[in-house]
Amino acid sequence: MSVVRFRSLEAKLALRLAALYVAATALAVAALIYQAYETADTLNDRELSLRAADLARYVAVDSTGAARLELPPELAARYQAAGNTDIFAVRRGSGAVLAASSPNFGEVAAKWPAGTDDPSYFHLKDFGSEGREYYGLTVVQSSAAGPLSVSVARAADADILVHSMLREFVLDMGWIIPLLVIATLVVGALAIRSAFKPVAEVSQMAAAIGPGATSIRLPEANLPSEIIPLVAAVNRALDRLEQGFDLQRQFTANAAHELRTPLAIVTAALDTVDGNGEIAKIKADVARMNRLVDQLLRVARLDTVALDVSDRLDLNDVAADIVATMAPWSLARKKTIAFHGDDKPVVIKGNRYAVGDAIRNLVENAVAHTAPGSEVTVCTHANGSIGIADRGPGIPPEQRDQVFERFWRGKGTGSAGAGLGLAIVAEIMKAHQGSVSVDDNPDGGMVFTLRFGRAMSLRNEKSPAAAAGPSE
Repeated sequence: MSVVRFRSLEAKLALRLAALYVAATALAVAALIYQAYETADTLNDRELSLRAADLARYVAVDSTGAARLELPPELAARYQAAGNTDIFAVRRGSGAVLAASSPNFGEVAAKWPAGTDDPSYFHLKDFGSEGREYYGLTVVQSSAAGPLSVSVARAADADILVHSMLREFVLDMGWIIPLLVIATLVVGALAIRSAFKPVAEVSQMAAAIGPGATSIRLPEANLPSEIIPLVAAVNRALDRLEQGFDLQRQFTANAAHELRTPLAIVTAALDTVDGNGEIAKIKADVARMNRLVDQLLRVARLDTVALDVSDRLDLNDVAADIVATMAPWSLARKKTIAFHGDDKPVVIKGNRYAVGDAIRNLVENAVAHTAPGSEVTVCTHANGSIGIADRGPGIPPEQRDQVFERFWRGKGTGSAGAGLGLAIVAEIMKAHQGSVSVDDNPDGGMVFTLRFGRAMSLRNEKSPAAAAGPSE
């Protein structure tokens, strides 16, 4: 089952869609996380650049031409309150440091080259008495004292809030994205299954096509364009197959019809001939040929002509006529036929000739397999069924599903039949929307039961006289 599912087009499409979507989602998430951290770093650089511009704006020149940094009290207090979290150094060109938030940082910055219009970034490790880590930049800024090299930096642990938020964002993405991926894959699988539903329906229709239903054609509506050529090719193959079946049926019917006349002449001629056992054997062979030809005609008729099963008929009458007709034939073979009809009429909708044919075939089969001196019983029931019981050797359970196949004959039965009688019965019951079954006979042998799907018991129906009302 797993191999079939893996080989199905629906499963392959679902797996490929899943792989593509997972890969695309992974790339999108990676790009999103990278962009988030990149944006955070950009914002940090932007803030450092703004701080450098602010520091340059507060550099003033006195009357002697000396430059000094005059920070507003609030800004100076903010730098002092930061506790060396934010550090800076302002230099005039590459000369001495004009101002620095930390003497140590001023000494370090004094050794660096002068800044340029493009920021140059630096990284300090284990800096200061606390051994903190700093990230910063050096950039040239215009001021009242001329171009200044301003170096600003911030402790790495000062961005802990931003990085904490980014980590929280990554964790949230870690469980939200898989849920979205699963939901999307489920929706995608359902969409694929819905798209393949017409294909599944066509497959079910194709499975119903058989020798008895060769007129069925597969619809092409609502199918994917890739499937339509295949369906059209199958329909053309079915057209050719139906033509072949029709030719075969016509040949069978014509051959059987042509054989009836010469066989009837041979039978009539043999009836006037008195002879030894060889003549009796020839008569038996001709009788068998007559029966085979008759069965072939019945099969051809069932295959080509739709039965009219709309007539109302009483199973008691049909079965009684068949038993009365076949009783002499059975007695000639030293066997008897007993009929047990239901007390009330057992009315069904069907074809009288076909139902009688089915009962006749079962009675012939029962008589053929019943030992001499035994009795075959035919019983009708109020539920619209009829049973034919024999006293034969029985049928093994493993062969009971095969006895209704055409030309099937059990091994070791010694039957002279062609294996068509029970197949004809099955076709007749199928046309009546009924069924035929075979079960063990409690008294030995088998019981074949015909169950009609259109049985109508008259026990609850008004009689014709009652329906007509009181007579005058």
